[in-house]
Amino acid sequence: MFKFDLNRMLYTLGRDEHDRESVMNRLTAHPEVKFVSFTGVDMAGHNTDEKIPISVFMEDMEKMLAEGVQTDGSSVALPLIADLSNARVDIMPDMDVNWYVEYNFDNIDYDTKLPTGTLRIPSFLRHNGESMVGSRSFLKDSVSRFKAQFEETLAANPYVFEHIGGVDSIDDIEEFLFTNATELEFWVKTPDDRADRNQLSIAQELKEQYWKRVTGPVGTAMEMTLEVLEHYGFGVEMGHKEVGGVKAKMGNSGAFDHIMEQLEIDWKYADPMQASDNESQVKNIVRDVFRINSLEVTFRAKPMHGVAGSGEHTHFGLAAKLKNGKVVNLFEPVNREEEFMSPVGFGALMGILKNYEILNPIVSSTHDAFERLKPGYEAPICIVTSLGVDHRTPSRNRTILIGLVRDLKNPLSTRFELRSPNPHTNTYLVIGAAYMAMLDGIKAALSAGKTPSDLEQSISKKYGDEDFYLEQYREYRSEKNVYTDYTREEREKLFGTPPANVWECFKAWGSDDEVADRISLLAGGDRHGITILRSYREQMIYKWAMEYHDRYIENASDYLKRCVRLHDDDTNEYDRNNWQQVEELRTLIGRRTDEREPLLMQARKAVEISDFDRLSELEVEIEEKIEELRDAYLKYRSNIV
Repeated sequence: MFKFDLNRMLYTLGRDEHDRESVMNRLTAHPEVKFVSFTGVDMAGHNTDEKIPISVFMEDMEKMLAEGVQTDGSSVALPLIADLSNARVDIMPDMDVNWYVEYNFDNIDYDTKLPTGTLRIPSFLRHNGESMVGSRSFLKDSVSRFKAQFEETLAANPYVFEHIGGVDSIDDIEEFLFTNATELEFWVKTPDDRADRNQLSIAQELKEQYWKRVTGPVGTAMEMTLEVLEHYGFGVEMGHKEVGGVKAKMGNSGAFDHIMEQLEIDWKYADPMQASDNESQVKNIVRDVFRINSLEVTFRAKPMHGVAGSGEHTHFGLAAKLKNGKVVNLFEPVNREEEFMSPVGFGALMGILKNYEILNPIVSSTHDAFERLKPGYEAPICIVTSLGVDHRTPSRNRTILIGLVRDLKNPLSTRFELRSPNPHTNTYLVIGAAYMAMLDGIKAALSAGKTPSDLEQSISKKYGDEDFYLEQYREYRSEKNVYTDYTREEREKLFGTPPANVWECFKAWGSDDEVADRISLLAGGDRHGITILRSYREQMIYKWAMEYHDRYIENASDYLKRCVRLHDDDTNEYDRNNWQQVEELRTLIGRRTDEREPLLMQARKAVEISDFDRLSELEVEIEEKIEELRDAYLKYRSNIV
């Protein structure tokens, strides 16, 4: 466990403690805090981090809090906004969220005998002294636009209050409350260990790890992490093993090695900005605490082929605080045992489903994300929801994209769980854009005067049925297992064909000339919001291409080199034939001949000339051939004595 007193350390400066006097008093009382860092979030989801000595910050605090600190466009990912010829970017502190102290557990302060701390101040990015840009700005503006337009929609359609439990009129509402939370999954392993995919796959099929007792160094790291998170006040609900992993081995020294396990940590909901900031801070704490236990953590969506990836289910709620102090869930119907949701709830859910194709590029924007979204791994592959087999039985369908979460004993719990995000999804952008998609559905449902019964019929429509809002040739609800109860052809006919990779996903936003119109809904019609999303598109397509060029092609090449010949010249014909199949695939994928260039070389050239249509085709083909090679080499290797 920790060799210092956690109770003596400073963790959080609440949003009511950001005046100069309060900050000075707290920092003076905690000399272990040596640095301050203003933390903005760019379009790649990167956090800015600089170390300002605490003495400098305390001397210039008023100026820094008012004017921020400067960086330049080359140090943050803001394409189409900041470049080398127009590069001024200010990092402006957010005074309305919690500030956190992050500790370097390897650097113990000599005087206090405590880890050295850095006060991390969540911040906005401001370009050229004028425009607020970046992920946090997009979320803040989205929430503001939603509130204003939602209030107008409720006022224009007062009939809706006949169907919302606990509130009679728009005049009863003091403010709207947004609630969000994420569930963080991640893999942990001992450094340099290579996974045995076959053993991991078997353990997954047998569910040998799911919710099992956490032991050894992983158990220690998990307990230490939960203890630290409690000090920050995140409201940790639980930590547990996920479906992936194998049993650790104990070496000759008595220590565990060959650790390969998947874990999950959940904590309490918060408002959109605070929930997003909390997630970012939790990831940092997880990395730091597991590292001091000599364990490596990865938040990649799909760190290993053929094994469950890591998701980050994201929850969305909407409530109202009334003038009498009561809080009412606006998704809740009057008769909760005979209706699933209010018109507001149905409209919000339908807005996500109808607009998911344009929301998906924000949810799934990396190669790993699409590796995870495959049938059979409890990851959603179809645009479909589940409400429950009846009004009194909450849904537990884990095969759908977005589900309705209900507890008949707790009206405030009604919310949506979007199951497609992963730990590298930009939560700020997803939450902001998702609420805009919800608003589109709410406006449509209320302006059409629809009741809960009407909307249940709409969302349950059959393929070919016309609807006032949803597409005619689609279905949007299923209480079945989407993976096993439908063929691939049936899924694609009813729920749409899912994109195969990042480039296909971004095609929903159209070409450079079309993109502004296609994404206007996600930006609430705001020109500045459209600019931020266009910047995001530029950054993520560039990242996809560069990662494929510099990481995935190299990884594939390394795998080809590991598929080596194991048999002698006098082996049997069966082994020779198996090896011949391996050799043919290795040549097709990575070895140049007089007749043709290998697939990997073609992909490299496609990146270099920015032929993304061709790269997209090659990515799909290479993935298929690599999987064929894995199976062929396993078959060959398994028969070698």
